[in-house]
Amino acid sequence: MQSIYEPLSDSCAKALGDKTYEKRKIASSEIEKMVIDFNASKNFNQIKTLLNVVKTEFCSNRDPNKKKGGLIAMASIAIGLGKDCEKYLNEIVFPVLNCCMDGDAKVRYSATESLYNVVKIARTSVLKVFPEIFSSLAKLSSDPDISVKNGSELLDRLLKDVVTESYQKFDLNTFLPLIRERIYTKNNFARQFIISWISVLNAVPEINMVVHLPEILDGLFQMLDDTATEIQRMNETLLMQFLRNVRNDPNSADIPSMTNILIAHAQSQHELIQFTAITWLREFVTLSGPKMLKFSSGIFQAILPCLAYDDDARKHIRESAIAVNTALLELVTKKEEKEENLKNLNLNEVMQVLGQYLVNSSVNTKVAVLRWIHHLFTEIHDEMSEHANNLSPALLDVLSSDSSDDVVLESLIVLAEIVNSTKSKGDDVHRAQYRNFLVNLLTCFKKEKNLLEKRGNLIIRQLCVLLNAKKIYQTFSEILQEEVTNLHFSSTMVRTLNSILLTSPELYELRTSLKDTKNDEASSKLFVCLYRSWANCPVSTLALCILGHAYLHVSQLVGIFSEIEITVDLLEEVDKLVQLLESPIFATLRLTLVSHENQADAQYLAQALYGILMLLPQTEAFHLLKNRLQCVPNYWGQASASKNQASEASHKYINFDDLLEHFKKVQALHRTHKQEQRKLNIQLWERSK
Repeated sequence: MQSIYEPLSDSCAKALGDKTYEKRKIASSEIEKMVIDFNASKNFNQIKTLLNVVKTEFCSNRDPNKKKGGLIAMASIAIGLGKDCEKYLNEIVFPVLNCCMDGDAKVRYSATESLYNVVKIARTSVLKVFPEIFSSLAKLSSDPDISVKNGSELLDRLLKDVVTESYQKFDLNTFLPLIRERIYTKNNFARQFIISWISVLNAVPEINMVVHLPEILDGLFQMLDDTATEIQRMNETLLMQFLRNVRNDPNSADIPSMTNILIAHAQSQHELIQFTAITWLREFVTLSGPKMLKFSSGIFQAILPCLAYDDDARKHIRESAIAVNTALLELVTKKEEKEENLKNLNLNEVMQVLGQYLVNSSVNTKVAVLRWIHHLFTEIHDEMSEHANNLSPALLDVLSSDSSDDVVLESLIVLAEIVNSTKSKGDDVHRAQYRNFLVNLLTCFKKEKNLLEKRGNLIIRQLCVLLNAKKIYQTFSEILQEEVTNLHFSSTMVRTLNSILLTSPELYELRTSLKDTKNDEASSKLFVCLYRSWANCPVSTLALCILGHAYLHVSQLVGIFSEIEITVDLLEEVDKLVQLLESPIFATLRLTLVSHENQADAQYLAQALYGILMLLPQTEAFHLLKNRLQCVPNYWGQASASKNQASEASHKYINFDDLLEHFKKVQALHRTHKQEQRKLNIQLWERSK
């Protein structure tokens, strides 16, 4: 009866399944010689029969010793076949691969040892079954048994050598799906295995892994979160190499596909992932230039929050984000092919994202957003005009709610640009936009009392720099003249405007213009416009007339003060005015008091100042003004009627009688309003009893 082990002898088959390694080794040597003879005599059927016997009776046997014998036999068959191993590669490799997944660690180790020897003999031929070998190696790389793991590492190194030396025959398209399938593994050893293989292939000059980078980039970035320092270091090095390759050969890189991946990882909570992604984005902006503008909205979502980082641990992330932001700004600024560049910019998406970061974000982020908005208005103001209506309310909210002066100043710059951007649409449109903006600003001041108190000075001064100061004051005055429902607010606003006018360096030109009301028609018109709204506040009106050298009218106003209710607030305003009279701004006024050429002005100015002195209680301001007036020559009675008339006629473009009547009417309105308010308070008090 024929043995089931044919062509093996019974003794050889018994030795091959023995529990001792030495006997299995002796049997494998006998098999090797047998194969050499079969191959030499071209007895291919016997070789196939032998392979089948080893597979079915040994490699597939439940007995671990027989499996180990079958594995060493397969290696011996490969050695005996030599270069002809390629013809029987499937019959040799697949039974061995099955044993790589055996439940017995010693069998798995023998399988790695056997496969090592097979690969060593087959070399390039083994690439035909590379996917299957790679899949087994991927599993063995995280084997719990240290000996199996060590054995798989030896096999892994050998297979990498084979691939490297035979790269022409290596099918990269077959390899990549194997990587993609495993690149999201969480196992440390499996990650190390994947990274090492990608690194090996990337190191082969003839293999351009950059072309396939979009398929694996996301997984590589995710592996940066590995807690194992060695794996993290390997991955960082690999990504640096890839970035260098992209830099050297950007044409082969699919930068658009990778940009979206980077944007997602640039928003990671993991610092290394975030920093690396932003670093790549910075490089991509440099390499691709205007093409990156199409990703602006996504990039903004990634980098703008990073500008808030103020701790040393994340300083490098913030600096990289700033670099990306600056690079994008420069792309919009470039004059070369500007129109073509801006076609890549999806303005609606960009403005939607920028608008989101105007609220509930850091100071640095808001400042960056506002600078971007301003930049877009200056570069493409026609395209940005449709966003102006939505932006203005949001920017006014920023003025009202933000605690940072830097943010407020940047908001004002944008608001001013929005107003100025309408100049190209004609005077009427521009004038309407100008007025509408200031109306809205006054509404904010009215609603937010703290805004006017804390930021009013800053906001108005800055607007006078950004826009025309004369136009600002004139428009404010026109609007305030129409304010009849809230006289208290009007008075407060006038006092604020008056204080800024008298003290701020930014208003120097406007102050100089108002001093020329005697001879200049335009200055006189501005003076009259301001006066009509300033009439809400008696002391501010005095200051305005003093500034405009209308000294006769100043003396007339002081005379009317007897009809005005003298309150503590009014006395405090008078006190402040006296302090201001001692400032450099009013040096001309003090010299007028001793002028021989304008004795009429000197007389009425001195008369007005004495009247102010009489209003004051004997405070520091009283003594300050008293000491000043003691230095004035006595002009009383010296000014003739003709001089008086000359003084009145010197302001030929201003009807002071009309202004005086207006002042009286406004003050009468204030008295009526106060009386009504007192009656209302009494009624409310009585109802509450």
